[in-house]
Amino acid sequence: MAGRGLLFAMILALGAVSVAAQDTPIPDATAPDPADAEAARDISNDIFGSRRPVDMAYGAFQRGYYLTALERALPRAAEHDAVAQTLIAEIFAKGLGVGQNVERAASWYQLASDNGDMLATFELALLYQDGRGVARNRQRAADLFRQAAEAGSIEAKYNLALLHVEGVYVEPSLTRAAALMKEAADAELAQAQYDYGVMLMEGAGIAPNPAEGVSYVARAAEEGLPPAQVDYATILYMGQGVERDLEGAVEWYRRAADAGNPVAQNRYAKLLAAGEGIEPDLETAAMWRALARRQGVNDTALDEMLAAVPPETIARAELRARYWPAEPPSDGVPPASGFVPGPAAGADEPATTTQDPPAEDDADGPEAATEEGETQSP
Repeated sequence: MAGRGLLFAMILALGAVSVAAQDTPIPDATAPDPADAEAARDISNDIFGSRRPVDMAYGAFQRGYYLTALERALPRAAEHDAVAQTLIAEIFAKGLGVGQNVERAASWYQLASDNGDMLATFELALLYQDGRGVARNRQRAADLFRQAAEAGSIEAKYNLALLHVEGVYVEPSLTRAAALMKEAADAELAQAQYDYGVMLMEGAGIAPNPAEGVSYVARAAEEGLPPAQVDYATILYMGQGVERDLEGAVEWYRRAADAGNPVAQNRYAKLLAAGEGIEPDLETAAMWRALARRQGVNDTALDEMLAAVPPETIARAELRARYWPAEPPSDGVPPASGFVPGPAAGADEPATTTQDPPAEDDADGPEAATEEGETQSP
């Protein structure tokens, strides 16, 4: 009864918020036309299947009608509908059509978790792990990750695997970590594919199987994970457990470089400068060097490779870097000092993991991860 009282108190508080939010410029419609309603039904059927009751709140949410979604979810939330409660939590957590309020989102996630919603339990675990909207409590986060993992959450299984590697808030067990990581990897979670591939190559918690490990890293690279793309490129360059493929290495370094990974930008620059697996292009090499430097990666070996490049070529390269990923203006006039149209420094740096990426510290050769002279500033 106390929980139900809290729930209605939250709904009353939300009433004032949703009214005030109607004045915001975010498009919404509290009474969508029949075509919109039909589209919402189609979205609901695509997500949940036609045999389940139509979820008009979720359909409105998917189409960007956040206030309509909130209005339609509130009555269901009052009846302990866990899915509706989670939807409300998402709206407040992300500030969709209303002011962002992580504390209120945490309360709704808790209600939905208590009512058995797996997604809410996982999201609540993340809040406790990071201390957002609630007091930071990693033990509570671990318990919630375990609860969500047992309910089938792939993301929770991945996070629980990391906790088993860490071995502080759950039992330390690389074997259990590997088993959970494999479940998440086989469910196509890119970060899990990458980490499980590393575990296979290193024999961490599982019998070593370098060939299978490479295949998992390759799958993560195909999913667009820049750290996996860098490591897969290095594997192809070195021929570690696979046939050496310089052109393949160039392509994967290029993809990761395009995604903003500074290590890939540096290595792609070296391949362009040396003409390995690709036609030499000193100006483009200098551009990628400038982009890598922007994020703190410096390489004396690359500097030496570009030392004889004419100053006017370097100037063109650095102008291209300032406008990247766009092209500089045709008149060649540089932007005002300090103006950087491209991504902010460090914005696309690769996500960290609990394992060191493969071949990063032990590889030998000119393009290995610890290449002579390649350093990253703090």
